Amino acid sequence: MAERYQNYVNGTWTDATTGEVSTSTNPADLSDVVGEFQASNSADVDVAITAAHDVKESWRRTSSLARGGYLLKAASYLEANLEEYAQAVTRESGKAILESRGEVGRAIALLQYYGVEGANPVGAVVPSVNPNILLYTNRMPLGVISLITPWNFPIAIPIWKMAPALVYGNTIVLKPASATPHVATLIARMWEAVDLPEGVFNLVTGSGGAVGNELITNSKVAAISFTGSTRIGMNIAAESAKRGKRYQLEMGGKNPVIVLPDADLEQAAEITVSGAMKYSGQKCTATSRAIVVGNIIGEFTNMVVEKTNALKIGRGSDPDSIIVPVIDQASKDNIASMIARGVADGGSVLAGGGVPSGSTFDGGTFVEPTVINNVATDAYVACEEIFGPVLSILPAVDAEDALNVANSVDYGLSAGIFTRDLNSVLDFADRIEAGIVKINGETAGLEPQVPFGGMKSSSSGDREQGKAAIEFFTQSKTIYVDRSAT
Repeated sequence: MAERYQNYVNGTWTDATTGEVSTSTNPADLSDVVGEFQASNSADVDVAITAAHDVKESWRRTSSLARGGYLLKAASYLEANLEEYAQAVTRESGKAILESRGEVGRAIALLQYYGVEGANPVGAVVPSVNPNILLYTNRMPLGVISLITPWNFPIAIPIWKMAPALVYGNTIVLKPASATPHVATLIARMWEAVDLPEGVFNLVTGSGGAVGNELITNSKVAAISFTGSTRIGMNIAAESAKRGKRYQLEMGGKNPVIVLPDADLEQAAEITVSGAMKYSGQKCTATSRAIVVGNIIGEFTNMVVEKTNALKIGRGSDPDSIIVPVIDQASKDNIASMIARGVADGGSVLAGGGVPSGSTFDGGTFVEPTVINNVATDAYVACEEIFGPVLSILPAVDAEDALNVANSVDYGLSAGIFTRDLNSVLDFADRIEAGIVKINGETAGLEPQVPFGGMKSSSSGDREQGKAAIEFFTQSKTIYVDRSAT
């Protein structure tokens, strides 16, 4: 019998009013049921939002130093329980255990960073034209924030949203992806363990169709922070704009690397394959296109194919696995259809293209790491996000042509270039339409102390993480104090 988990609302573990549950399973073995989780509805969400709303003023009036202290205690708790949390991430999302440990480590770093942020100034004293006026600014929390988070980073992404939201004085309701609700319950247990005041953090599980609308349209919600598909993100933007709510969207990517003739091809191939294939390409920053300039394309392609074929496919619990199961059968089917469409559009599969066979793989949602070439730069597979271990290799005549190809898609999240030429580096950094730029580095992989976000259809423009987070989670207030009045 699978263990049953509850929502966490106003400091209490509670069942949904529906009386219904849904299950979460291990992608590496679909017969392994992680647990049963509350299938909540809009009424359950309203209760959680009301709980957050009722305590927002007391939390706002709590010292930012004290708020940061809760985050630092949470970081210590998470550090002490790192292995338990990492194993849970691997079991529920399929992620390789080494990457899961890294993800929990990143969550710890985020809590530490924003815990210290609670001691930093949030305003400024500004000179006034009137010497009798003290003129200063302060930043005020927004209130209740709805956090809607994805399955691919089930602890890091919720933490990188909630840590700044909390330290800057907001209260939150978290709706995790339906595929990874167990990790979200562990986040709730973390806050419970450090005695975060009741109602400041609330967790509601359920399908987006059942609970998403209430999280966006409820009048007590001040803002929504979302990571997920572009289609859903655009709907959130439209509904939020109608109601004057803030929204923060991190959406899709079709991330390119450009390989110039002077690049270290061994380094470029190794990093490209790592960026494209780790976690089976299930990262919004994963490398999806390699745009290769000139006659080095043959040599580079051979290196990429060789390295791709050498990757070990296996369960995330095996520390040697690089290619792990994709999140579910629907994702597996979508990846297969994208590969088939690429072939139909003239592409050639040079590596992978199918599913692995054998007892290790039969019960899970595994796909082979795939490399495709001979696809047109405007082909569907070369323009749309796949979210799987699929890399397209595209030719370019010169650096200018490569940059045009890189910028030709609707997305603009992360991009990289491999070259030794400083002029090419600076030109690329200036002209690439992406929020994250990597020079001789992997498109995936981020640090918590700097802004994160994309351009074009990859983002609403607001940046997450680093000092930039304060811009979304607070609003500025300007105060005039006239000394002459006293």
